[in-house]
Amino acid sequence: MTAEEKLQALDLNLPPPPKPIGVYKPFLKVGKMVYVSGHGTVQSDGSLIIGRIGLDMDMTDGRNAAHQVGLAILATLRDNLGSLDRIDRVVKVLGMVNASKGFERHPEIINGCSELFAEIWGEEKGIGVRSAVGMDSLPDNIPVEIEAQFLLK
Repeated sequence: MTAEEKLQALDLNLPPPPKPIGVYKPFLKVGKMVYVSGHGTVQSDGSLIIGRIGLDMDMTDGRNAAHQVGLAILATLRDNLGSLDRIDRVVKVLGMVNASKGFERHPEIINGCSELFAEIWGEEKGIGVRSAVGMDSLPDNIPVEIEAQFLLK
C-alpha cells in the first residue's frame, strides 16, 4: 500500500496545513531533502490542543497530542508536495514536550507521532533518528511541538 492508501485505510483526517505565526517557512525543500518547521497541535477545526503534560494532561492525552502534530505535519507535506507518496523515508524527528517539572517520559509522548509515521511509511522507512526533549513552555501553551526531516524519492 502507498502512503496515501494507508492514510485512507486508517481513516485519518488531516487538519488544515498550519500557517506560520512568525518569520519562517513551514516547509523547505533542498535537493532531495524536505525540512518541516516545528508544528503544533492544530486540529481539523483550526483550534489548538493546549495544556502542560503532567499538570493539565496525562500521558494518553500527551501521546494523542503528538499524534495530532503528526497529522499536521502530514497536512503540510501533502499541501506542498501534492502527495505523501513522494516521501521516500523519515530521516529525523525532533519532539519538544511542554511538561511539568520532574516529568521524564518525553520519548513516550513523542511516540504518538513516530508511531503514526511508521504506520504511514512502514517501519523501515517511517522510523528515522529522533530526539525527544522537555521544555519549560511552548507557544500558546501547546503540549507538543515537532519538527521533522524527510528524504524525497
